[in-house]
Amino acid sequence: MLSYSLRTNPTPHPRLDNRVPTSRFIDQYSQLGEEQARHFRPSVIDPAVDIFPADAVKRRALAWDGMAIEIVQVVTHETVKCRFRASRDLLVVYEEGVRNNGETLIGGLPGSTLRDVKRKLAFVPAGHEYRDWHEPLTRSRTVFFYFDRAKMPVIASASQATLAPRLFFEDAVLWETAVKLAQLIESGSEDQHYCEALGVVLAHDLVHRNVGARRTEPSARGGLAAWQERSVSAYIEEHIAEQIPLSTLAQLVRLSPYHFCRAFKQSFGIPPHRYHNARRIEYARTLLAQPSSSVTEIALKVGFSETSSFTASFRKATGSTPTAYRRSLGELGRVQ
Repeated sequence: MLSYSLRTNPTPHPRLDNRVPTSRFIDQYSQLGEEQARHFRPSVIDPAVDIFPADAVKRRALAWDGMAIEIVQVVTHETVKCRFRASRDLLVVYEEGVRNNGETLIGGLPGSTLRDVKRKLAFVPAGHEYRDWHEPLTRSRTVFFYFDRAKMPVIASASQATLAPRLFFEDAVLWETAVKLAQLIESGSEDQHYCEALGVVLAHDLVHRNVGARRTEPSARGGLAAWQERSVSAYIEEHIAEQIPLSTLAQLVRLSPYHFCRAFKQSFGIPPHRYHNARRIEYARTLLAQPSSSVTEIALKVGFSETSSFTASFRKATGSTPTAYRRSLGELGRVQ
């Protein structure tokens, strides 16, 4: 059964942005009729993230057996402190927020003073401590997802594995599902089955992407580790003719896209997309040495949909067209 709880405090505080009242989605529940109200019985998440001062935020919670979600919106300029440590796993989704000052720490990881945390995520495994304090520069909105391993089969199945803590990472798949769930709370959704289904999907993706993840992301200054270089280069060779999303390569080596790009360039000397294109051209050079395939066929084999784009890319990389390159190979063979 889904249950909602509201935590409000009438004490006035200076708004961070007067254009959009932060209590907009809170106020709509105070106007529910008797029939609708029966679907939103008050509940308290226990344990939940402790927030000080309590009246500096607006909180909304949605809970069911095995999982709970809480939207927290800061409504003042004063410093806010958060603390959590429990037998539940916690996923933190930073929807909005830029801070003047502050620090976030998760047990087992170095702390971070990152100022712009918008669209960032953090994962706090059961038993790890989460602490955060910040002086908000802009309106801050965070969503906490609590998972009870004992009641969530998809989480319990990973209990024998290591679910590593992660701080300020990016993941488009987790982000989209998490935001969709938050929007359901904000709209006052009564679709219990849909909410629970999305919760299971979120838990599954969280486990799938987190089991065995590195506890820290290596510094981009040192480039990729040897195993990361091998993994990325092998994947590109195996998918040479495909369009490879940057996020796919980043996830392969357990880095955020931002850190991956910096580390990749440090290791290979060029950005990922240029490296991929260079490997395509090198493969094309090998195929051009075999007269059995036409230039058009080779263009398709190395991932170009049009011969003209292949020719332009090949000329830029080698200084000659594919046809001219093939001709030069033939002339070289006759000389030898």
